[in-house]
Amino acid sequence: MKTGIEKTDIYIPALQNKKIAVVSNHTSKFYKTKSKTHLVDSLLSRGVNISKVFAPEHGFRGNSDAGEKIINSIDSKTGIPIISLYGNKKKPSEKDLKNIDLIIFDIQDVGARFYTYLSTLHYVMESCAENNIELIVLDRPNPNGHYIDGPVMERESTSFVGLHPVPIVYGMTIGEYALMINGEKWLKNNLECKLKIIELSNYDRKSKYILSERPSPNLPNSKSINLYPSLCFFEQTPISVGRGTTNQFQIFGKPDWKKTNYQFKPVSMSGAKYPKFENQICNGFSLKNEKYLYEINLKWLILAYEKEKEKDNFFKSGFHRLAGNKTLEKQIKNGLTDVEIKESWSEGLEKFKNIRKKYLIYN
Repeated sequence: MKTGIEKTDIYIPALQNKKIAVVSNHTSKFYKTKSKTHLVDSLLSRGVNISKVFAPEHGFRGNSDAGEKIINSIDSKTGIPIISLYGNKKKPSEKDLKNIDLIIFDIQDVGARFYTYLSTLHYVMESCAENNIELIVLDRPNPNGHYIDGPVMERESTSFVGLHPVPIVYGMTIGEYALMINGEKWLKNNLECKLKIIELSNYDRKSKYILSERPSPNLPNSKSINLYPSLCFFEQTPISVGRGTTNQFQIFGKPDWKKTNYQFKPVSMSGAKYPKFENQICNGFSLKNEKYLYEINLKWLILAYEKEKEKDNFFKSGFHRLAGNKTLEKQIKNGLTDVEIKESWSEGLEKFKNIRKKYLIYN
């Protein structure tokens, strides 16, 4: 398989004699090279004029906490200005794009709606459309591209952790997703971005794709990435998913639980400065030996709710933004089974699959 970044013969000629901005992070690398050269360093070595870098959540080097405000800075290695797209500003301004001729987007996605790089893509596309700038997306495989599942996002629950009417797991590469944003007119005022996708070669979305590097601080391995769409619900509950340990998104629990089979103690660390239940022993469950998931598992969320003593405080106010609706919380409170809940998703999933079909590049 060949990723978009590797197809330099296709995109490098389009960059000559132009002022370029790059939207990237620590995953924007040539992983098949021994040195794992970063896209920015590669372009500079080829004489490409990079005026600025736009950085998403977790920052340009990918070491900031989830939700941590990212500030503008200068890249110490290259001296290029880095403009944050996470914090007070999530969209490049007209001033940011002054004199920019073209933007390259290259970030590794994990195929879950609440992973904020999709929203960063949306706002970059919108700015490009408003300022008549072409966007080149260097496509990368989706490690959760092998299935589609979850409730489709409803309008009242949209936020930066979900802007579009798609299910939690949508089974598309980020290049395909960009085509869908354009084609479905999801940008403001029905704008359309001038878009070019540098496609993958020999990509099969049903194959297991193991990332060469963690895509963000708290997704350390393939197991965590596979479990992430099922466990991220816990972020808006009192339950820890192991932030502050080395088993992030592979375990869950809290200090006052009983009858569990696993213990862990979150501590402050890079990527999790202030984890839930810091320095407290949590009782919970390890999922490290669970089978590879081909669907979202709701049983863990239902189990956690049933174990909770103070059920009225289980769902935090932002839970519906992760779920994509206000229904899932009610369904769990009303005692519906995972099978019954999933049945309520089926109509929305079928509609989405018909939309998705129009934008697929790969089998």
